[in-house]
Amino acid sequence: MTRQLVFVHGRSQQHKDATALKQAWISSWSDGLRASSLEVPIAEADIRFPYYGDTLEALVEARPGEAIPDVIIRGAGDDRQEQEFVAKVLEEARSEVGVTDAEILAANPDPQLEQGVQNWPMVRAVLRAIDARVPGGSAAGLALATHDVYQYLRNPGIRDDIDGGVREAISRDAETVVVGHSLGSVVSYELLRREGEAMGWRVPLFVTVGCPLAITAIKKAISPIKYPTCAGAWFNARDRADIVALYLLDASHFGVEPSVENKDDVVNGTSNHHGISGYLSDPVVARRIYDAVV
Repeated sequence: MTRQLVFVHGRSQQHKDATALKQAWISSWSDGLRASSLEVPIAEADIRFPYYGDTLEALVEARPGEAIPDVIIRGAGDDRQEQEFVAKVLEEARSEVGVTDAEILAANPDPQLEQGVQNWPMVRAVLRAIDARVPGGSAAGLALATHDVYQYLRNPGIRDDIDGGVREAISRDAETVVVGHSLGSVVSYELLRREGEAMGWRVPLFVTVGCPLAITAIKKAISPIKYPTCAGAWFNARDRADIVALYLLDASHFGVEPSVENKDDVVNGTSNHHGISGYLSDPVVARRIYDAVV
């Protein structure tokens, strides 16, 4: 039987047509293959696209610019654990990209404010300072993605809804290449790690792009980390300016055996360096997926 391919999407896909989204992913992959004079090698029917965008809408309404910190820090029922989780991720990101306290204060309209997980003006200042250091990197996007990851990991109802759709897309009757983007990389990793062997899934290649798994707070939340035994190989790719994918999945940040193969020189041309089209159209990423499904 022909190998199958499962694409697992990330956030901000609510109110969209699942068929059109699937076509957009296939089109971006086709763009990447064109660099190697290749075409999509499998039938569309063998490409699965489990859609959970409307489930994610229950987490947070994505709002532009200034409203984002308010949504995250004040939202979700004033869940202090979530606020602390998001704040830890932002603090790690600002430290990793080298943002200083002085830069944060310079971005803060009220320098008298004290830092704190419920102090959303200070969070806004941290976001501004990170974005000033990583133009186009979208620190707000990192905060929103972190919020979604937290809700997926901590909210059983949301997790079960998302897992159910992705689980149905992976067949035990055919080898299946799995590609996860952003939150989708967390969802697919968790499913493959927890259930892959018991479900009899055979995954010749697991691909993650724009992946936040190595961020400390997220890594702790899914601890103990381990290699999904159902996966024959794991390939991870990122754009260094993609702040959601803060680290490579390497021995220093995500030590598993066997080790993950990493590529960190993707040039993702989307506005925040994180969009899926910028990853699937990368010739190396596209070719790795191609080689695994033929």
